[in-house]
Amino acid sequence: MRYALPLLFLFGIAPIQAEPPNLSRPNILLIVADDMGFSDPGCFGGEISTPNLDQLAKNGLRFTQFYNTARCWPSRAALLTGYYAQSIRRDTVPGVKSGVQGVRPNWAQLLPIYLKQRGYHNYHSGKWHIDGSPLKNGFEHSYSLNDHDRYFGPRLHTEDDKPLPAVANNTPYYATTAIADHAIKCLKNHSKDYVGQPFFEYLAFTSPHFPLQALPEDIARYKGKYLPGWDQLRRERWQRLTDLKISNTDLSNVERDLGPPYPYPADLKKLGPNEVNLPVEWDKLTVEQKEFQANKMAIHAAMVNRLDQEIGRVIAQIKSMDQLENTLILFLSDNGASAEMMVRGDGHDPQAPMGSAKTFLSLGPGWSSLANTPFRRHKTWVHEGGISTPLIVHWPRGISAHGELRQTPGHLVDILPTLLEVAGGKRPEVIEGQAVPPAPGKSLVPVFAKEGTVSHDSLWWMHEGNRALRVGDWKIVAAGEKSDWELYDLSVDRAEAHNLATAQPQKVAELAEIWKKQFDEYATLARKDAPRSPKK
Repeated sequence: MRYALPLLFLFGIAPIQAEPPNLSRPNILLIVADDMGFSDPGCFGGEISTPNLDQLAKNGLRFTQFYNTARCWPSRAALLTGYYAQSIRRDTVPGVKSGVQGVRPNWAQLLPIYLKQRGYHNYHSGKWHIDGSPLKNGFEHSYSLNDHDRYFGPRLHTEDDKPLPAVANNTPYYATTAIADHAIKCLKNHSKDYVGQPFFEYLAFTSPHFPLQALPEDIARYKGKYLPGWDQLRRERWQRLTDLKISNTDLSNVERDLGPPYPYPADLKKLGPNEVNLPVEWDKLTVEQKEFQANKMAIHAAMVNRLDQEIGRVIAQIKSMDQLENTLILFLSDNGASAEMMVRGDGHDPQAPMGSAKTFLSLGPGWSSLANTPFRRHKTWVHEGGISTPLIVHWPRGISAHGELRQTPGHLVDILPTLLEVAGGKRPEVIEGQAVPPAPGKSLVPVFAKEGTVSHDSLWWMHEGNRALRVGDWKIVAAGEKSDWELYDLSVDRAEAHNLATAQPQKVAELAEIWKKQFDEYATLARKDAPRSPKK
């Protein structure tokens, strides 16, 4: 190691010295749910029991206009780098090896690298879905669950980047609990080994992503609760959202002819006659279909409830360390609830108990429309239902507000600058000899205070041809590359029910020009120093 500094200067890389521990810096717990809808938590209008999230909201802040990228891997890229995923090759850019197999530029480092330089000890528990490996990207310890098809018997998972044996289905293993167990183990060891030094725990659950698999005792709590159906329960959620002042928009209309984003007709047959791939009116289902569908949503609710229980255990560990007052906790989802329907993993046995390891069920568009109340569409689309996430922020020592709402629009790219600010650092201007491009995110720290403000010139989206841009309260959105732009005034219509494109073509043209300019900027960054695609 005595040669490290000369080598750094030889290659023109400015070394960044690690800061000594400072007790004023908060610990950070960043919690990410997978495929959770905007209104699933109780504190965002849901009927699912989430007392631990509700308590965080009661003693902290809820952001009502916060956004993700509509899909899991670009969301994680934006979250941990502070850049839109296209600019760092983690979502598709034509002509560039990009998307889920894309490799980030060297300058697009992950958050834990920056936090490590500020004296933090970094731990990862759960889903990864980013290029590279955790320990080579700033984490000291990691449990990475890379098998996203099984909750009871994973075959692909690692600890500290080393493969673990596959788990049999007849063991007590359940993914959501295992992820929390690892986080708690890291925190216990941290409290023994690094007294007075801050930690960063990245707690990335796979729940409630499909397959719908849950513990029997959790499913039993919701047996029969969803027999009233997705139409009635959606209206009830919307009313609670309105009463909570989280939503001031009408309830969006359900698009009855809009099914999953990807068709799998053969898989639909495997699921049996009680499955439906359209959000048809509940009253038009047969009695058998209603029972089947209600049981599916009961499993989803059980998964969300178990997620909350495990979050509670992690928080209890932080309390036992006497660190809750100075731990900044953030909770969010990587995209809206999913209308996807497919059969993967070990297949689907229609005779097995619903929600067990031998079944592979998905939420589907009917219940996804409930989970994304009051918005339109689902994961992968960039209408509000696909990109809106609940965001809860809790930090007793740093936020005096309790139970307040923040209407400030924000995006995942804002999380990294926020956390760097509270950690007392900033992004370097040069990394490995390369100039670091300006990042689009803004620190949210000013709006932790009641009168603080944060403004973005724009918020930008693209995923699989779906496109959107928000400037102020104006939003343009298009479903697919060949679709025309729609225009909405989100100040009165986040339900995206009243398309103003025909009435205001100049506004559409103005916003479309901004969208195109930003796309060109991100595509240019993605192509710079891009690795060559292998020859076919």
